[in-house]
Amino acid sequence: MKQRLARWTLRLRGWRLAGSPPDLPKYLIVFAPHTCNWDFPLAMLAAAGFGIRLSWLGKHTIFRWPASWFLRRLGGIPVHRERHEGIVSQVAVSFAAADALVLGMTPEGTRSPTPYWKSGFYHMALAAGVPVLLASIDRPSKVISLGPVVPLCGDPCRDMEAVRAFYSDRRGIHPEKSGPIRLREEAGA
Repeated sequence: MKQRLARWTLRLRGWRLAGSPPDLPKYLIVFAPHTCNWDFPLAMLAAAGFGIRLSWLGKHTIFRWPASWFLRRLGGIPVHRERHEGIVSQVAVSFAAADALVLGMTPEGTRSPTPYWKSGFYHMALAAGVPVLLASIDRPSKVISLGPVVPLCGDPCRDMEAVRAFYSDRRGIHPEKSGPIRLREEAGA
């Protein structure tokens, strides 16, 4: 019922879904390009429309009463930025503790152009030993797509080639706010 309602809501706004989720219990979804505040609700609707129980990271301070139960119900996972072990380790522990976990992230980290993507998604997937599923929003065609699953090898240059190939023709709601698809680690390679 939830899946049909999400698809209907997207269709009502002119959006359609393409692709299908992998038959894997654990993976990280990279959702890009992230150029607008509407990307989060569209991503949540798309995940529901694909039948994916999507989790996302939030600063632990937003998980307070009375909103805490609601945010967790929406898939929120609180993270503590100030903890010594760091967010990458916290996420790896969450993946290890779960039988099934699908974590969604926007690697641009902002809705403004930046010279590099945030590499947290990359390091989290490597540390957790999970593949990355590429997902895109394309405003010109009004299609939200699930693309290939990318098993990371640990070589950022090689891994990011597959990512760039998938996103090369995708345009966000505000394409002028997109930056290049690269990690800072690639500049030093």
